[in-house]
Amino acid sequence: MYNLSTVIRFEVIRTVKKKMFWIMAFLFPVVVAGMFTIVFFSNSATSDALKDTEKQKFSFAIKDDTAQIDPSLINAMGGTTTSDVDGAIRDVKSGKIDAFFHYPKELSTQQIDIYGRDVGLFDNGRYDGVARSILTLSASQSVDINTRTILQGEIRIHSQTYKDGQPYDGMKQLIAPGVFLLLFYILIAMFGNQMLNSTIEEKENRVIEMILTTIEARTLIIGKIISLIVLAFIQIIAILIPIVALYLTMREKLELPGIDLTSIPLDPIRIGIGFVLFIASFILFTGLLVTVGAASPTAKEAGGFLGVVMMMLFGPLYAVSLFVSAPQSGIVQFLSFFPFTAPIPLLLRNAVGNLSYTEAIIAIVILSASAAIVISLAVRVFQYGALEYSRRLNLREIIIGR
Repeated sequence: MYNLSTVIRFEVIRTVKKKMFWIMAFLFPVVVAGMFTIVFFSNSATSDALKDTEKQKFSFAIKDDTAQIDPSLINAMGGTTTSDVDGAIRDVKSGKIDAFFHYPKELSTQQIDIYGRDVGLFDNGRYDGVARSILTLSASQSVDINTRTILQGEIRIHSQTYKDGQPYDGMKQLIAPGVFLLLFYILIAMFGNQMLNSTIEEKENRVIEMILTTIEARTLIIGKIISLIVLAFIQIIAILIPIVALYLTMREKLELPGIDLTSIPLDPIRIGIGFVLFIASFILFTGLLVTVGAASPTAKEAGGFLGVVMMMLFGPLYAVSLFVSAPQSGIVQFLSFFPFTAPIPLLLRNAVGNLSYTEAIIAIVILSASAAIVISLAVRVFQYGALEYSRRLNLREIIIGR
């Protein structure tokens, strides 16, 4: 294993010299920033358009069968009352008035009829808004301020929950351990292909024979796996630095919410569990993808397996609600302890706080043992598959050798 440091240094330096490595690293924060910018300007434009719509004055007539609407309110808003439904509809069609609202006698069982002149898909919504506001304002005038507050949905609520006799905020509690779930998702999604192809490049270039004359297969595989872990963390740092810099410099301009890091609870046990689960899961899937690459003769052949691995890994996200609401259900327990589906359920359950210490210990043992087995398998596969250029290894060759 004396060549291990040489392999790690070579793999890391070779990869960081590639332009694509840094393009992928910096492309992610750029895309995120672009999405936030688009959402921000879109929301601002929509908000401004809504405000402009509310300021627009238009002529309208009302027939009130409820006897609940205050006539003075109608006049103040520039409207008129009428008893001729057909005549009012004809006036809308001819353009004499912009809109006509017919309020039925029984609002609980009948609908309000609105007739309006078309002013565009977006602006047509002003008729519905005005019709509702007239009814709401009229109703609020006949009730006391508390009832009005209830009806308008302006009630303010302060909620405090406790756990073990201490104040407990579940949303804030999941932030720190939840970081490991986010990191794992980003690393696998962005770095999976690099892991898969780490052992194929030398094979396709036909230089693997020369490498294996000086370096043992075990040393080479372990060195590649460690280098992949190092490169993954380099890429995470490269992603986080521009995001943090963008937040600090553009927070006020983009009206992003402030983050008070001192208010985030830090549970050392849950953070420790999350870190160990993250490391074990990442090593497991790194070893698995390296194994697939070692068993495949070309990158094209190996690419077909990447989708299967990603399906096993991210498939549990479809049952995400169960991980929160029913952590003891059979399907959740299976997904949590089956090694190839466990990372997402375990990291998520640890973040929300329903992963018991016993379950965490069992899961860590399973993931760690699985990672060790997969790495050993990767070495064995590479020993038999390194010089195979035209076919994949079969299971029999891997288990009992040639």
